[in-house]
Amino acid sequence: MSGTYLLVWDAPNMDMGLGAILGGRPTAAFRPRFDAIGRWFVEIALLHDATPQAAVFTNVAPGGADSIRPWVEAIRNVGFAVFAKPKLHEDDDVDPDMIRYIEDNRDSLDGVVVASADGQNFQPLLEELAAEGKAVCVLGFHEHASWALNDPALEFVDLEDVEGVFREPLPRINLDNLPEGGAWLQPFRPLAELLNHR
Repeated sequence: MSGTYLLVWDAPNMDMGLGAILGGRPTAAFRPRFDAIGRWFVEIALLHDATPQAAVFTNVAPGGADSIRPWVEAIRNVGFAVFAKPKLHEDDDVDPDMIRYIEDNRDSLDGVVVASADGQNFQPLLEELAAEGKAVCVLGFHEHASWALNDPALEFVDLEDVEGVFREPLPRINLDNLPEGGAWLQPFRPLAELLNHR
């Protein structure tokens, strides 16, 4: 094995992207299976003769540890490391921690997969890594990743295209593939949230 191949998963952002597609919180049938993601990722790392290393970055809301604990333990059992950060303020995002993690591993890096529904914060770093000759892939949802789809330096893989990740097909409707009779596109967040952002 030569270097390291990283998978960096932005859990809050991927949940938000999935929720936008589903029109609400994902149920068990629409939760991504981390064993399938892990198998897919290990195969990619081995193709590059690199050591696979995967980490999920997540926030824990106050009082939310009990609800998130089974999920954290399940993905750790699959082989993913977990970086958990308390969500004490609205801007307590994990993006800076993910970028720092990639930077900390940069010297030994053969490639990186960033799983993020809207990962534009990662674009400058990913373009730098691609320019250095490292393999760079964005894993997400095509509805939210035009920045990656339109960047010739980056490879993009839609999460639903990874074999076995979802038990049921996602109910995807977007402006590119509307049914003949039309379709409702659900809001990304409750309208009442506007009262919190005056």
